[in-house]
Amino acid sequence: MKRNTLLTLSVMTLFLSSAGSVMAADKTSKFRVYQDTTMLLETSDYKSAENYARQFADSHVEEIGTRKWVWHNYPRYKVYQNGYSSSKWEYASLDQAIREASNWGHASVRDLQSGGWVWSNYPKYRVFQGDDITMDSWNFETLNQAIAEAKKWGNAHIVELSSHRWVWDNVPASRKTELRSGSKIYQIYQGTYSAENWKFAYLEDAVNESLNWGNTKIVNTETGKVVYSNVKPYKVYQFDALLNSFLSIDEAIAYAKQFDHTRITDDEAAGLDGTARVIWNNYPYYQVFQKDKWIADFSTIGGALTYAMGYSNTSIRLYDDGSSIWNNLRGLQFWGWNGSSSDTTIRSQVSSTSGLDVVSPTYFQLADSSGNVTDSSNKETVAWLKKQGYSVHPLVNNQFDTAMTTQFLASAQARSKFISALVDKAVAIGADGLNIDFESVAGTDRSAFTTFMKEITDAAHQKGLAISVDLPRGSAAWNAKTAFEHEKLGQIVDYVITMTYDQYWKGSTEPGSVAGLPWVEQGVQEFLSYGIPRDKLIMGIPFYVREWKVDKSGKLDSNRALLMKDLTGLISSKQANLSWDSRFNQYKVEYEQDGFKNVFWLENEETVKARIDIAKKYELAGVAAWRLGYDTKELWNTMIQQK
Repeated sequence: MKRNTLLTLSVMTLFLSSAGSVMAADKTSKFRVYQDTTMLLETSDYKSAENYARQFADSHVEEIGTRKWVWHNYPRYKVYQNGYSSSKWEYASLDQAIREASNWGHASVRDLQSGGWVWSNYPKYRVFQGDDITMDSWNFETLNQAIAEAKKWGNAHIVELSSHRWVWDNVPASRKTELRSGSKIYQIYQGTYSAENWKFAYLEDAVNESLNWGNTKIVNTETGKVVYSNVKPYKVYQFDALLNSFLSIDEAIAYAKQFDHTRITDDEAAGLDGTARVIWNNYPYYQVFQKDKWIADFSTIGGALTYAMGYSNTSIRLYDDGSSIWNNLRGLQFWGWNGSSSDTTIRSQVSSTSGLDVVSPTYFQLADSSGNVTDSSNKETVAWLKKQGYSVHPLVNNQFDTAMTTQFLASAQARSKFISALVDKAVAIGADGLNIDFESVAGTDRSAFTTFMKEITDAAHQKGLAISVDLPRGSAAWNAKTAFEHEKLGQIVDYVITMTYDQYWKGSTEPGSVAGLPWVEQGVQEFLSYGIPRDKLIMGIPFYVREWKVDKSGKLDSNRALLMKDLTGLISSKQANLSWDSRFNQYKVEYEQDGFKNVFWLENEETVKARIDIAKKYELAGVAAWRLGYDTKELWNTMIQQK
């Protein structure tokens, strides 16, 4: 059983007597900074969170626990050109957005908190020279602007884009008469249909006739080119259903506004794939998904957040590109120690689990003070585990030998030798990380142990390995005198695993729970108070109990460990009595045998669920079970429902 014996009782008593006046500052993180869904920082101070978040676009500060946003810099306005936009075209104010949009033709500005446009410069008039010469720069918002340009060119005319009418030209009347006497080269088509009286020698005449008919085109039969069209390019859809088509963008918008979840496509503004581009929509910009199913949408982030937080496995995505800015998809990691290096044992243990993420075989050991490594690893076992989808983080221990560990930590050469060999072996077997379980470390080795953890973490990271460290539950009142500098270690390693068990252990002088639930929760609070980020903290849970044997006088005789999987049978066979113990928030189990009273505090699916609830309450990275093989398949079926 994992156990740390760091301080003698006399040392603890001495320290506790003076600890009341020396309390460390509470560094429990209260705010998180995110850029979209990527967490950037955890801090106890709001101002530092906001200042840090201001360095990044699309960032927000979230209150831990409530998950409420207390600050964000997401844009209010967005610029589009023919329906295309970019993250560079997002602005806090309308004036900023309009200044940018004014640099482009066919541009619009959307208020992301409302549907449709709040500004656009889509043209109303277009200049042509002859029957097919025009340019993008010959689009204008006013007729006077169009005329000013058209006058620069001979044989020019202007079409009003809302009605597609020929509204101005500088073709002399004599020239028009001359053109009308020529060959009838302009032919009107409605789809594939045409008629003899739909042939004209002069384009203006063909245009005027075409306006009497919907969805027509004029083709120059000499060149084969379409030189005019009044086919309605603006199509209004509600979801995927086509509702109507329009010649005028203004008419299309006025119509679309009558319905929700509408969009307008422009057949004349095709994308790279040839499909019509969406240029207008009134879809709420912030969409709520449960897993990959759309369930609601909102015009404000606040509205979307309030709704999404009422459901599990939800995310808030942006209408434009589907990118996510928030989610509560984060599930707990389930870690499990094997307590063994046996291939057969490890395969058997993990085969009974559900939802297990990380497996930790006992593979490596500090062999001696000179830094040699005892290696019982199995590359084939690791390969099999990874094929099953598990991450593998072998456990590394120090034999719980205080004197040897002191000598080892004092030698830079020994540390370097051990770390180099250990990291190379982990890489060679295909491990994903290493779990450092150095126990019985002397308090005087506090600084040396931190140095060792910094060295091994740096070396591991260079090879793509993660490092976790197992730390005893301890107490904030005396942890400052132990070998573990919690705050520094929390900043160095990838994960800190709290050994939140052995509240009452093999050496205890009175009966008690292995891990009373109030004691466990207090331990989590204390680890957080060191400033250890929540997404690094993994809470240990016991799959065993300790049974205490008490004589008739109430004197403790002995104790032994019992495996969780054996408890139901034991209770039944002994006809044990169960009573609720509010001190530990567990059932106390008692039975008589051979003149002794036997007592233990029950661990079952309900207590494991309660422990997972603590991890979820404090938004920890996960839980770690000591150990696999002490459990049942039914327990894991319950656990996976809590992820």
